[in-house]
Amino acid sequence: MQQIFKFIEKYRYFLLFLFLEFFALFFTIQNHAYHKSKFINSANSVTGGIYNKMSAINDFFNLKKENTRLATENAQLKNLLSLQSVNLDSLTLEHIDTTEYYQKFKYTIAKITNNNFTKKNNFLTINRGAKHGLAPEMGVVNSKGIIGVTNSVSSHNATVISILNSISRINVKLKNNNHFGTLSWDGKDYKTVQLLDIERQAQYNVGDTVVTGGKSTIFPAGVLVGVVKDFEANNNSFQKINVTLFNDMSSLSNVNVIMNLEKEEIKQLEATNE
Repeated sequence: MQQIFKFIEKYRYFLLFLFLEFFALFFTIQNHAYHKSKFINSANSVTGGIYNKMSAINDFFNLKKENTRLATENAQLKNLLSLQSVNLDSLTLEHIDTTEYYQKFKYTIAKITNNNFTKKNNFLTINRGAKHGLAPEMGVVNSKGIIGVTNSVSSHNATVISILNSISRINVKLKNNNHFGTLSWDGKDYKTVQLLDIERQAQYNVGDTVVTGGKSTIFPAGVLVGVVKDFEANNNSFQKINVTLFNDMSSLSNVNVIMNLEKEEIKQLEATNE
């Protein structure tokens, strides 16, 4: 307290000057509309800038939460879009009211916790497992396209066979003409995979889009894969097509795991043929 009194005594004239200056400024602003408007505009500008900075800092620290929210919302939207209509007679409008809907595919969000892309046989790890409904042979995708297929599943985690794996075989097709083939990887470039078994008579060009074919219980039809980079003919009835992936397989984070709700039914039905 004594130090405060000494400070006031030492700077009393300067403090008195500031006090009087403050009151002079206060009365000037209060009694002159022009000065008042200028002060308010300046104050708003300063406080607005401070609020913007605080908002930017707050947004930065909430990025993880926001990304999770968006991923959850995206999965919910995909679940809604996966609803299939049954017995819809488009020619008789009176039947529309009795249309039944069912969901064939369910999407669950997950996050990649480990990602390999430099080996010949690459695997990924995600932070969802059997507790969340996951099982082997489920498709893994994100907003840009396919990533792989679940392999081993524990209670809270699962490994994924990346499409950058020599054993990976995925049914795909050329989007513009519905010619089907098999997607594989030659182990060379992590940005490029190979489309095999496309019939020679298929018409396609560099830049054509490749999507999943839907002829398996793992991926629905139409999930993005990539675009035709180049191709080479051989003496057999098929050609090899190089496909540039939409996904950057070296930089992956949030994904969706696709559960085919009819998978067991289809397997049991097909087993009767054996």
